[in-house]
Amino acid sequence: MDRFVIKTKRHRLGESSTSNDNITNGTSTNDNVQEETQTNVRIQEEMPINDSVPEEHAQGIHNQSQVEVNLSAIEADPGLRLPISDLAKTSKELEIVRRAYLQKGPCQPRLCKFPQTTSYGQQRKFIVDWYNEFGSWLEYSESKDAVYCLCCYLFKVGESAKGGGGKFVSEGYRNWYKKENLRKHEGNHDSVHHHCYMACQDLMNNKGHIDVPLESKTKESKRDYYIRLRTTTKAIRYLLRQGLAFRGHDESKSSLNKGNFVELIKVMAEDNDEINKVVLDNSQGNCIMTAPEIQKQIIGAFAHLVSKTIISDIGDDFFALLVDEARDVSIKEQMAVALRYVNKGGKIIERFLGIVHVPNTTSRCLKASLESLLTTFGLSLSRVRGQGYDGASNMQGEFNGLKSLILKENKSAFYVHCFAHQLQLALVQITKKNKQLSEFFGSLALLANVIGGSCKRQELLREKQFEKLMERVSFDNFVSGSGLNQESTLKRPGDTRWNSYYFTITSMIKLFPSVVGVLEYLENNSDDVSHCGQASMLLRNIVCFEFAFVLHLMRSILGITNDLSQALQRKDQDLANAMKLVIFAKDRLQELREGGWDDLLRETSSFCVQNNILIPNMNDDFVLYSRDGRVSRKGTQITNLNHYKVDVLYTVIDLQLSELNDRFDNTNTELLSMISCFDPSNSFSAFDRKALVKLAEFYPEEFDDNDLVALENQLENYIRDVKSDQEFSNMSGASRLAEKLVAKRKNVTYPLVYLLLKLSLILPVATASVERIFSAMKIVKLELRNRMGDQMLNDVLVSFIEKDILNGVSIDEVMNFFQEMGPRRKIF
Repeated sequence: MDRFVIKTKRHRLGESSTSNDNITNGTSTNDNVQEETQTNVRIQEEMPINDSVPEEHAQGIHNQSQVEVNLSAIEADPGLRLPISDLAKTSKELEIVRRAYLQKGPCQPRLCKFPQTTSYGQQRKFIVDWYNEFGSWLEYSESKDAVYCLCCYLFKVGESAKGGGGKFVSEGYRNWYKKENLRKHEGNHDSVHHHCYMACQDLMNNKGHIDVPLESKTKESKRDYYIRLRTTTKAIRYLLRQGLAFRGHDESKSSLNKGNFVELIKVMAEDNDEINKVVLDNSQGNCIMTAPEIQKQIIGAFAHLVSKTIISDIGDDFFALLVDEARDVSIKEQMAVALRYVNKGGKIIERFLGIVHVPNTTSRCLKASLESLLTTFGLSLSRVRGQGYDGASNMQGEFNGLKSLILKENKSAFYVHCFAHQLQLALVQITKKNKQLSEFFGSLALLANVIGGSCKRQELLREKQFEKLMERVSFDNFVSGSGLNQESTLKRPGDTRWNSYYFTITSMIKLFPSVVGVLEYLENNSDDVSHCGQASMLLRNIVCFEFAFVLHLMRSILGITNDLSQALQRKDQDLANAMKLVIFAKDRLQELREGGWDDLLRETSSFCVQNNILIPNMNDDFVLYSRDGRVSRKGTQITNLNHYKVDVLYTVIDLQLSELNDRFDNTNTELLSMISCFDPSNSFSAFDRKALVKLAEFYPEEFDDNDLVALENQLENYIRDVKSDQEFSNMSGASRLAEKLVAKRKNVTYPLVYLLLKLSLILPVATASVERIFSAMKIVKLELRNRMGDQMLNDVLVSFIEKDILNGVSIDEVMNFFQEMGPRRKIF
């Protein structure tokens, strides 16, 4: 029993609290993820009245212990829960556990298809409409295929045969042919269930608790508490929105900086006497509302309401999973999960669901953690209709990858390899297959290390930029204005950073004269012989026509792929349009190969003239140089024109086209080619009724034989309707088509057509949303906040990332939720 309850010491006021939000006892293994989830349960017992403790009272209470509960770690599936008596020892601990379950509400997953069992020769199953009829207490367990009673689980003592006995608490009820037993379980006003239900109502009714002192019920006390709590809640929302830290290193009375939270409360009170009279030192008694526990509870309330809004927006509809993992600053593996779905307005939405600390990154551990997270929000893998991951083996492995494990349970959860990731891999691969490109990017990487690795050299680079800028000012054609002629640095290329190669090349073209000036200075003035040698070698490599030619060639090629990458990373991008963008990029590369030579040579020659680089005669024989800079004895017997046009231009573009064809070969598969039939461009020229009916066959759970016949008829009426409607003309993209269908209410007229369109839009294009989550994690969890607990990290990230939802959350709703999180001596 002790492993479920963890007690810690209270800190004195002013001491920094470094308690972890998510303490794990024991070593979790891949085969026992469920046990790890259970051991994460912690009960948090706040001191009555004592929202914060004045310094003069700290001595008397700092030895008292506190116990905590992680609300998201409690087991959601009723069939896997431990008995309520095993989760707490004392009545106080038991009350906190009960509150946690009641705040989360009954577990009511809305599966796409509930399993059937044979009863008296007929197939029976759970009916989802029972949630509406018995929604206040009815719970369904996916693992046991049975229903339970939340109220009786929390309050029923002993065994009683009345109203179904212990089946609704321990065994689970699965006699689907006898729905009347559910009503019998409820019973009358004197039934066991009714007493348990009323006990739940009484527990959550803080105003009726006997420990609420009479003085707190006066109008003045209620008003002061309301203002204080509202001010605290507003301050926390501001800090969440900005991703700022809450606490300071020293929050004692003598401190000049008590942290962002306390200092923000002071600012809010400076020009508002009504607030100033009731906050901080002017608070009555111990109710100051600045304790770390209070902050975490209000942060958790914001995160809960934001997540509740997202789940409500999804409703009972289908969604796709976007999953990736990365290490945080505390060297913990964190798995981020985002959902992609089509909302009620027909718009593609990608939302952050949560981040989970995983003990390892094996596919089975990731799947168990993913299922636990989905169950927490009443979601199920059965409603997944798409998966989007990167190319790691634990994600897309054919046999034991996360993709395969989910496909074994759900054949309609089709996997799409992140398009943006594939595009980056295509670029990285060509640099390894071509000698000129390998040497070119090797020189760029070395340049970034030589110049960017020293503050002195960075300062020298800035000086050279200023000198070149002053030279340009003297010319009449100098252009000035806002945002122009800004100081810049040489960007580093990276294999795993999307578009980094393109930005490195553009910065190199801009800074080329300054970079050459720095290298010349190092070659002539450096005291370190190795630095002189590096500078001399780099000068030989970059101050030549071949480097300039490859520099401009790669700018043209990567400019095309950069536009494609930016388009693929849009949240509302659909798969059919992404396929078109890939084809357009290939066409542009082919056009560059066939007709881009003259423009490329002209740009390179102009660049060489500006930077005093010798331009070879294209009709002369190509001269091959050895590594030491001497002319090689091996004759090439080709002209410069043949070398630069055929050996460099054609070869590099052909390699890029070949890699794109190999990486995006799945764009030619049957499923994705059928999705393109929804493309409305050119007056729905791509429409193919038979192909779309065949597409529906990939989703047998949604389209049975009768639905397929009805779909065929609806498609025929649909295409005639939209072609005759002028509002659907000149439309591009299936995502815009879905929005227009909803706006014109044609989704009601052609429900099967719209369902098939939604399923095609749900398929993910890129995992950019998950990558942005990790970028946000670097802002929220810094070196100075590296002891932030897992639950705190999740709550802060949910609020920080989904700012648009956070801004719409009602302050009063957060305050009411906070009031229900535990017994409060102060109420409003």
